[in-house]
Amino acid sequence: MITLGIETSCDETAVGIIDENRILANVVSSQIIHSKFGGVVPELAARNHIKVIVPLLKVALETAQIKLENVELFSVTYGPGLIGALLVGLSFTKSLAIALEKPFIGINHLEGHIYALHIQQQMHYPYLVLLVSGGHTEVILVKDEFDYKTIGKTVDDACGEAFDKVAKLMKLPYPGGPYIEKAAKKGRIGTVKFPVPKPGAYNFSYAGLKTAVLYYVRDNPGYDRGDVAAGFQEAAIEHLIQVVDRALTATGTERLGIVGGVSANKRLRERFTQLAEKRKVKLHIPQFQHCTDNGVMIALAGAARFKKFGPSELSLDALARQRLDKISVGQPCC
Repeated sequence: MITLGIETSCDETAVGIIDENRILANVVSSQIIHSKFGGVVPELAARNHIKVIVPLLKVALETAQIKLENVELFSVTYGPGLIGALLVGLSFTKSLAIALEKPFIGINHLEGHIYALHIQQQMHYPYLVLLVSGGHTEVILVKDEFDYKTIGKTVDDACGEAFDKVAKLMKLPYPGGPYIEKAAKKGRIGTVKFPVPKPGAYNFSYAGLKTAVLYYVRDNPGYDRGDVAAGFQEAAIEHLIQVVDRALTATGTERLGIVGGVSANKRLRERFTQLAEKRKVKLHIPQFQHCTDNGVMIALAGAARFKKFGPSELSLDALARQRLDKISVGQPCC
């Protein structure tokens, strides 16, 4: 089944096309306009999606070497995310489905990221997932297909959001994650130490760590950017390691997946590889191009959910917030 997936939950416009598990196209347009503001401006994000979604679709179809009429299922992110941005992708995808008289299905953005693990490998249930991105930091137990249990989540900032804000404090460009990582490579680990957050149980908290960096930068005007970046990155990743380590013990799972934009961080991959070896668990991390928002993961999740539950209603609306474990069993999308 040829499935077209569209993702517009934040500041990436993405179109992916798959034929069963074979990737035919994976096209992403990132919005540079937000860099001068140090963060995503929702109204600008929505407007930019409108500008690029049609040209991006054309590029994806050309790459896949198919016609729009060949698409058998249209899949799209309907939440969580920025409402204006979501509505662009959702309305566009519904229009395509109606015009071509093809089925349509809405996909939860978090489920899409989890399905990035399925792109080039077969996942065996159950497995634990750390979803770590600019908007989300959660530990989720995937008990079976479409059967999720949220173990813990951030009580304030997401990990990726903290990377962006710390980058802004040090006058680095947005998005901050890649620039923090690059600066940290030039720094000395342990020279500048920041406290590892400890909110308790299986939750995350990055507001305090971000504030600690703020005070250090303020009180040490001659600070070494590389040392500060390295210190922050180590504390941020160590927090993830400690929570996931506890969650592995609590759940007894033997497989661990890391997804979301921050999973592209090479130091994070190194540290979690060490944890997996220590705990003797199988580690799964998508390829770099599938870590950030993309249409292939939405297409793959849509195809799997459609086969089990059928299409979504065309009345489906965009949702700024939605817990993954609230839509997991027995429903197309919501």
